Amino acid sequence: MTLDIIFKINKDENLHRYIREHSYWYKILNRNPKLITKMEQDMKKEYKLTLEDKVNDITNKINLIKGFLDASK
Repeated sequence: MTLDIIFKINKDENLHRYIREHSYWYKILNRNPKLITKMEQDMKKEYKLTLEDKVNDITNKINLIKGFLDASK
C-alpha cells in the first residue's frame, strides 16, 4: 500500500475503522491502490454517510417533529 493511501486512511476515522472491520481491503489496496475510492463508497454505504442517507435522516427528523406538534394541538 502506498504512503499516501496509508495517510488518507489514518486521517479519516471512518476509513480507519472500516478497514479494520473489513481486513480484505488491505490485500485489495496493496494490489491496486486506485480502489481506495471504491472502499470509500462501500464505507459510506455501510455507515450511512451518503447524501441520500443524510436527506432521509433529516426528513425523518422533520416528520417526527411535525408529529409531535400535531399531537400537541
